[in-house]
Amino acid sequence: MRRRDFIAGFGSAAAWPHTVRAQQAAVPVIGYLSVNQAEAVARNMAAFREGLRETGYVEGRNLAIEYRWAEGQRDRLPALALELVRRQVAVIATTGFAAAAAKAATTTIPIVFESGSDPVKLGLVDSLNRPGGNMTGIFFLSRALLAKRLELLHQIVPAAKTIAFLDNPFSADPAVPVMEDAARALGVRLVYAKASSPNEIEAAFKTIVQERADAVMVGSDPLFFDQRNQLVSLASHHALPATYHDRQLVEAGGLMSYGARIVDGYRLVGVYTGRILKGEKPADLPIQQSTRFEFILNLKAAKALDLKIPPTLLALADEVIE
Repeated sequence: MRRRDFIAGFGSAAAWPHTVRAQQAAVPVIGYLSVNQAEAVARNMAAFREGLRETGYVEGRNLAIEYRWAEGQRDRLPALALELVRRQVAVIATTGFAAAAAKAATTTIPIVFESGSDPVKLGLVDSLNRPGGNMTGIFFLSRALLAKRLELLHQIVPAAKTIAFLDNPFSADPAVPVMEDAARALGVRLVYAKASSPNEIEAAFKTIVQERADAVMVGSDPLFFDQRNQLVSLASHHALPATYHDRQLVEAGGLMSYGARIVDGYRLVGVYTGRILKGEKPADLPIQQSTRFEFILNLKAAKALDLKIPPTLLALADEVIE
């Protein structure tokens, strides 16, 4: 082999690993941060990936995702958020209470969130139309729907004099003031029960029973979504009509739910994440608000509680599970 050919061949071989690394680096890596348990939000995550696909990104093909699950332990979120920052992900997609941890961890990496509370009030963004900074996302209006959920529950149990409200005391946006106003308008006594762990949910139901509550309204905290089977079982065991924020709790055997279509929000988080990967800036993407709400009834659960659903409510329901 001539010396010139050897040098040329050596140069090509030396450049080959660099080319491979460049091709690998071309696949963007995003982070996903959640307070939930992974298995509890499988359907919602499928919607998130669907949103990514709508913008041309498919996990395992032209996109990699680093997942960080706090599994209900909120105190883990700051460390998990910092892990994603150190990983230098291109975007952080996050949900609920994890958004604040992501915001505290970085001011440069774009963040796309979903929130059931007003993100302006929570200090996540400057405004809904012009978020500013490195964050944008979806606003579910969960807190704004509390009064309507209580009203629907009271229509199903019109004789109820005392209604319990189960919420997480560590919520970033306390719902008790809203619930007190709604209960006062309906002329019912409100009992506040609190839980921030599965064990505390058991204790909260003991309090609810001791207070002789006629029905219970469960808050929209991520803990309650993860523990939906436990909640439905306890409500059934104590023969308590209960209302929830998401249809998946009704599918698990709950009586009724009223709220935004959560899966729609997750899909939009995926869409916004994909758009940012393509070059758009979060500061220029307005906060999207819930536009689709659904009222779900479970007639099997109603029958077990010996409840007769008024025809007017049956007509209002978006879906009736029989």
